[in-house]
Amino acid sequence: MTDFGSYQNEIYGAGLRGIVPKVPVDYATLVKRAEAAMPPFVLPYVQGGCGDEWTQDRNAEAFHHWGMVPRMMVDCTTRDLSTELFGHTYHSPIFMSPIGVTGICTQDGHGDIAAAQASAATGVPMMVSTLGNDTLEDVAQHLGSTPGFFQLYTPRDRDLAESLVRRAETAGYRAIVVTLDTWITGWRPRDLNTGNFPQLRGHVLVNYTADPVFRRLLGKDPATAPMETIALWSRLFGHVMTWDDLAWLKSITSLPIVLKGICHPDDAWRGVDLGADAIFCSNHGGRQANGGIAAIDLLPDVVAACGDTPVLFDSGIRSGSDVVKALALGARAVGVGRPFAYGLALDGAAGAAHVLKCVLAEADLMMAVNGMPTLADVRAAGAQRIAL
Repeated sequence: MTDFGSYQNEIYGAGLRGIVPKVPVDYATLVKRAEAAMPPFVLPYVQGGCGDEWTQDRNAEAFHHWGMVPRMMVDCTTRDLSTELFGHTYHSPIFMSPIGVTGICTQDGHGDIAAAQASAATGVPMMVSTLGNDTLEDVAQHLGSTPGFFQLYTPRDRDLAESLVRRAETAGYRAIVVTLDTWITGWRPRDLNTGNFPQLRGHVLVNYTADPVFRRLLGKDPATAPMETIALWSRLFGHVMTWDDLAWLKSITSLPIVLKGICHPDDAWRGVDLGADAIFCSNHGGRQANGGIAAIDLLPDVVAACGDTPVLFDSGIRSGSDVVKALALGARAVGVGRPFAYGLALDGAAGAAHVLKCVLAEADLMMAVNGMPTLADVRAAGAQRIAL
């Protein structure tokens, strides 16, 4: 058990010495500071959603429609936030969601490694994106003893897909997280208004350019042919996944397969029935399709459809209280995305670690004050829908 809430004591203690946090502890201030720090070719991609961003905004706002009822006279002097996934017990229930431009969120262009260092420092697992400025192998070296997961954008070429999966397995990742909703990019006005798509400018493609299958398909050193490299990547990115592909995925690795992007209970049930090891309830933070229902409102039905199969969740998580509500609605683990990216922009690995510690501290203290010392207590209490 870890006393995550004691992080506030560290902050108050530093304040007595005249030291205030370098990175804000609240999301609103974090965003404002990051907006000033991130370059214009990165910020719109990180912040932007699909269409008029209604679904993206709704993802976050919908947490205010769920509430928890505190219980008193419960000894919560110690709390246990540990959770189990794929036979491993993690000391907390949060993870770092995959973000394709993590690598360019830091000024040195090595945000993937900085994020891995934050993961190692906090013990919060990182889902490492296929899109990166550092290879998945190099990132794994910086995770320390904290297990990592590899997020796969399944390419159209099966040999390349299998190569990426084999590399992830060899590098020590604990699961393959297959993103289902991004075989094509949604309508993103912020990026379109600036004509900016980082991948088409050669950013975050290192996992491809370092891959032996990709290099064979290219037929030359990627460093000598940047435009041809980008063109090949564009042709290969985005296999349209169908249920028939799940058996193939399971045949190429012994790692657990997580299906990311499931929002309908029938899809969740079918994924479990066909052998998925976990279901990831997510609408990509509202970045891929607009006009949808907030992911947190869809979570209970997805959990019910999955039975004993674990459900992961992200989309709209901004705080520790959001994390606890998602856990109360049945999530086994909860992903934090944009907040840690903003932390990276402000102070690299230390900034991302600070953001994760703040999220965990708030979650821990919420459980303490609500009389819920364990995640089992949180789930037993549940969350109630509020009419606002």
